[in-house]
Amino acid sequence: MSRTFKYLILTGLCLSLLACQNNHKQINRRVTLWRKDKIPYGTYYAYESLKYLFPEAAITINKTSPADYRFEAQSNFFQNNRKHRIAYIIISPQVIPDRREIDAMMNFVGNGNQIFISAIYMGDSLLDELKLSTRNGFRFFNFQDSLGLSLYNPVNYDSLFFQYPGLRADNSVKDMDTMYTSILGRDSRGRPNFVKLGYKGGGAIYLHFAPMAMTNFFLLHRQNSSYYDNVLSYIPSTSILEVKWDDYFRYPRSSSFSSLDYILSNQSLRWAFWLTISLFLFIYLFESKRRQRMIQPRVSNTNSSLEFVKTIGRLYYQRKDNANLAGKMITHFLDHVRSKYNIQTSSMDDEFRERLSYKSGAGREQTESIVSSIRSLQGDPYPTDEDLLSFNKKIEEFS
Repeated sequence: MSRTFKYLILTGLCLSLLACQNNHKQINRRVTLWRKDKIPYGTYYAYESLKYLFPEAAITINKTSPADYRFEAQSNFFQNNRKHRIAYIIISPQVIPDRREIDAMMNFVGNGNQIFISAIYMGDSLLDELKLSTRNGFRFFNFQDSLGLSLYNPVNYDSLFFQYPGLRADNSVKDMDTMYTSILGRDSRGRPNFVKLGYKGGGAIYLHFAPMAMTNFFLLHRQNSSYYDNVLSYIPSTSILEVKWDDYFRYPRSSSFSSLDYILSNQSLRWAFWLTISLFLFIYLFESKRRQRMIQPRVSNTNSSLEFVKTIGRLYYQRKDNANLAGKMITHFLDHVRSKYNIQTSSMDDEFRERLSYKSGAGREQTESIVSSIRSLQGDPYPTDEDLLSFNKKIEEFS
């Protein structure tokens, strides 16, 4: 058998395997929980079964907020008739009501009505209102396969176990107020995942944390349809006049939806938000102390001998004591020469003039002129103002 023929046979086998694999039907794993979807993770079967579970009730679709006046009006319409109540059923990937909607829902059950919620994630504000906490919080990405859960029979309270090989996506209750909360079902590890909170007047809120058990795939797997029947059997069907199937929480909020409200309604996002605000505030306070307004440098006062000579000169000039003033000016000038240039002033001879001219950088003529003025003033008991002004000018030019 030639090598080319072997390659052709191997290629044909590979193509055959790929064709067989492509012909294998793949399950649609898209999770919608939508009443019109007949795909595995839709809720067509659950919605259509309502008319058999509540034969005397009208099945309606609610697309408005629980805080809407029509919802409140229908709730109040039956509050004086204990034989007729409303069951409000919410099956959605997430249920995050705002504060107004939570208050409306609490008033709704306070009037004797029933609310059933099954969702992958429920808002923290709602759970806080009901004094509940879950294990996974906002991390609802638990999409492992094989879901198992148990339910207490509403008649004899026997534990019934159900399972299927599909997506799990469940949660469980971590903490609750046992005084008002009853456990109706548990997950495969025995943790509560279906609870009831009863209120005066017969109203109740049912929270179900395994919404995949409401899907077509789960309910049509073997005998699992009885799970749905038993779950909704906790709602007293004989007094239910209307069953509202919710579509409101499936859709994005209207323009009145506040991003801040959404953040504050979630515990994890709320902590992150306030932590960020606190961090920015801390940085602002810390940096504001470090980055003060620039302080202008303070110019130190000039304290040279020549400046002092000038000041003393002005003082004595105003007193018209020219001889004394001349002596003070000469004394302080010579003191300046001794301290700055380290030159002895006891004898102002040629050597003195040479050294003063060299160290001060002044010209020889300028040095001769100022030494000549000193000698002239020392020998004159009555120097004139012009003599003092001329000497002062020479001092200023020398400095």
